[in-house]
Amino acid sequence: MNNVIMRIVTVTGNYQPLVAASLVAGTVTISCPPTNAAVVYFKGDDGSDVPWAAAEWHEFRGVDLKDFQVKGSPGDVVTIVGGTC
Repeated sequence: MNNVIMRIVTVTGNYQPLVAASLVAGTVTISCPPTNAAVVYFKGDDGSDVPWAAAEWHEFRGVDLKDFQVKGSPGDVVTIVGGTC
């Protein structure tokens, strides 16, 4: 791991990328905190809405965070913790 990635992304009602520019994570955990009021939707690879419930998290390896897009209830958040390759 070369650089630490630690971010909080506040979601809106429209899809937005997790990061503005390419950022490849060696290993990263993306989570929706239990304090979120509603589900957060991730845009699936086929364009479908994939719901993540509050307190849901997943680990990924070797992914570009700009490829993840999220939307949900304004004010809810997604946290990103990991490191670059």
